[in-house]
Amino acid sequence: MKPALRQRARELGFDECRCTTATPPATGGHYRRWLAQKRQGEMAWLERNANQRLDPQKILPGAKSLICLAASYHSESPKPKVYLPKAGVVARYARFTDYHEVFGEKLKALSNFVDELGGADTRSLWYVDTGPLLERDFAQRAGLGFVGKHTNLISRRLGNWIFLAEILTTLEVEPDAPETNHCGQCTRCLTACPTNAITAPFQLDARKCIAYLTIELKGAIPIELRPLVGNRIYGCDDCLAACPWNRFAQAGNLMSPHARADLCQPDLLELLALDNAQFKARFAGSPILRTKRRGLLRNVCVALGNVGDETTLPALAQAAADPEPLIAEHARWASQQIEARRATNIRFRPETRRTVT
Repeated sequence: MKPALRQRARELGFDECRCTTATPPATGGHYRRWLAQKRQGEMAWLERNANQRLDPQKILPGAKSLICLAASYHSESPKPKVYLPKAGVVARYARFTDYHEVFGEKLKALSNFVDELGGADTRSLWYVDTGPLLERDFAQRAGLGFVGKHTNLISRRLGNWIFLAEILTTLEVEPDAPETNHCGQCTRCLTACPTNAITAPFQLDARKCIAYLTIELKGAIPIELRPLVGNRIYGCDDCLAACPWNRFAQAGNLMSPHARADLCQPDLLELLALDNAQFKARFAGSPILRTKRRGLLRNVCVALGNVGDETTLPALAQAAADPEPLIAEHARWASQQIEARRATNIRFRPETRRTVT
């Protein structure tokens, strides 16, 4: 049964397919403590469906197995040779068509295959980062990878540039052996984090994470954290990029055809000029669409406040008059930052994430 399942998963484009039982994860206590410390920030759904996350039976009564899948979004394409001074940085995973859309039909087909293997009484549910599952914990228990000190999953075969998906099913599939942690004494991900959001090994304070600040946070980015955002406008890869296991990363079959070159070095001034209709057209089919115009342009203003010069002031002045208060406030802050640098002859050097004279 399991060889046929893995073969079908490979045919559909997934790079890894592993199985575990549908029993509760052993990390439930740690998760509840994390929630009690409010480190999830404004992501209220993480607490709202905590009971389901900690017991798959509350999602699918009678569930016996969890099929864990991975697809690499590592790219073999070379990095841009020329740094564009007014370009924004988008997290690697978002430089593709939205993975939820890419995975959907594939998971539906694989879920149907599972039901066929099990017979008429088999029931299955599939998820792509949307279901109430502690997917990284289950993926480690299934042997797909191990949770690193940055709290993300690391595959010894694929590195940590991977998307995860799951099928929860009443079909009993022989579980695979769990993976053990292979971080050793390495702390590169901790030192790489610009905001010290990884407060200790395996401990993340999402409220300080740039990915959270630029994607999940709906209001103003805290002023003290804005300079640390640099020119990142959607997510942050620093802790992932620092991981030495990435030397084994391989480009995946599923995501490679969906790469979007226009999101590699987007021009900040072009983005700042987008109205709502233009924003929707530019990012149709992209994960960035979920931030809405107000969220993205908030991030663009912060980036310009960190890397912009006096030539960007007219565009920021126009943004400061935007009817969306969130954009206007961040535009005013950005202008003030640029004016302060101009007065002291300080410029921003992105390769070090520090200001230098």
